[in-house]
Amino acid sequence: MQRDDLADLLIDSAALRLGTSWREIKRRVEAGDLVPVHRGSYASGPAVRGLRREQQHLLRVLAVTRAERTDNSVISHVSAAAVWGLPLYGGAPTAVHRTLRHSLEAHSGASVVRHRDSLAEVDVAEFDGIRCTSLERTVVDVARSTPLRTAVCAADAALRRVAWDDRARRYDVESAEIFKDGLRSRVAAMAGGRGVRQARHVIEFADGRAQLPGESVSRVLLHELGFTDIQLQVPISNGRGGYFYVDFGLEEADAWGEFDGMGKYLDPAMSGNRTPRDVLQIEKEREDWIRAKTVRPIARWSFDHLGSASALRRRLAVYSIRTPR
Repeated sequence: MQRDDLADLLIDSAALRLGTSWREIKRRVEAGDLVPVHRGSYASGPAVRGLRREQQHLLRVLAVTRAERTDNSVISHVSAAAVWGLPLYGGAPTAVHRTLRHSLEAHSGASVVRHRDSLAEVDVAEFDGIRCTSLERTVVDVARSTPLRTAVCAADAALRRVAWDDRARRYDVESAEIFKDGLRSRVAAMAGGRGVRQARHVIEFADGRAQLPGESVSRVLLHELGFTDIQLQVPISNGRGGYFYVDFGLEEADAWGEFDGMGKYLDPAMSGNRTPRDVLQIEKEREDWIRAKTVRPIARWSFDHLGSASALRRRLAVYSIRTPR
């Protein structure tokens, strides 16, 4: 759903009051028919519940920017990540984040968190009509203020945005490194600040070849299990002039790894409008070919196996794959 479509979901409280009592509005909220989004804004409950977590948070961002029009602050941190279309792994935040100029007092509330920080002009952008931190600054702020898995998912997605050519299935390493250099320079200017150590790690660890948050989280856990040589999107000849691509090459274990998200089977954009049964058959034939050609086992896992490194280790053991650590 695009920004304008989300904005259309917002219902102004003044318009809602026309011909409706506060008691009726309260009743509709209690029944789940209406959802308070921000001061002065509501939305349809069923419509909001049908949104992805990133869209739900972006809806809050739109409501806040509508209610608090000011040039003294910009949308930032995880809220800017939602504006840029980056994943919010782990759940959508309940409060919208804004960063104010260093000279201003920053008062936060339950629905808006205000940060006081210095922002260079290069770190301020307008994306899709919303004034927010630049993509680079957003990645840095998320990397130093959220759990590691959330930070890596956002950084991977940002790198994919700037360096991955989906049509050619090619990763532009030079463009990725230029983007990383921009992140490094910003973090260097924050030396000694809170979260800087994690931000440095996230920058070096991030890789835009990770296609989905599940692949990003898998990389974090595989690294915890001692894998250091993890190849992403490995091409394997399919014998017909093309290639099959495997999510992970686990070189220390001489094995392959595949993250199975449900979208592969249920999302028409990913399944090519094939039935789940057809997709499953195609995957089986593909896996049989890869296993026969490379003489390597292929482990498959899903979000059910990404709760911890131990859970993923147990899943790999099902395929007789031993972890380095």
